[in-house]
Amino acid sequence: MEERTPTGVWMRRHAEQFVRQVTARNRLPLDYSVNSLRVVDFIVDGLRKGESERADVTHVLFGLGAYTGEVLVRRAGAQWIEFRADQRELFGQPVGVRMPDGRVWNPLGKVVKRFEAGERESVRMLYLQLHGRVARGADRQVAFGGRSAREARGGRPRAAREV
Repeated sequence: MEERTPTGVWMRRHAEQFVRQVTARNRLPLDYSVNSLRVVDFIVDGLRKGESERADVTHVLFGLGAYTGEVLVRRAGAQWIEFRADQRELFGQPVGVRMPDGRVWNPLGKVVKRFEAGERESVRMLYLQLHGRVARGADRQVAFGGRSAREARGGRPRAAREV
């Protein structure tokens, strides 16, 4: 599916440039496959083990988030979108992806959460959790790095719907 929005074009180009730069120095299998999301987790874990400060690796985390989002676009039919002002403020990212079923995800934030929280925030598991799930009416899950729309409005999260 070809992205026609300025956001989609920009994020696709950013992801492609990031992949070119990273793979020019290292032989990393960043091929936009679902399995390559394991490599994203591995890279982020390496940054954590190196005891890097988040501010020092922000550009790498953004690149990995752009790559993760582009995998969702290419493999799961997502589209890049600009977040509304309230979403940007709440989730600290300018863009995300919308799945074919209408759910919105924050791959940039998910990579940051992996950096901050470690293994329990797997980027690959994000794909496995979201792919093929069906939205449920007005209460459909809108996940931004692990929070639902219900939680964002101040409601209790559903126990069985951990993202």
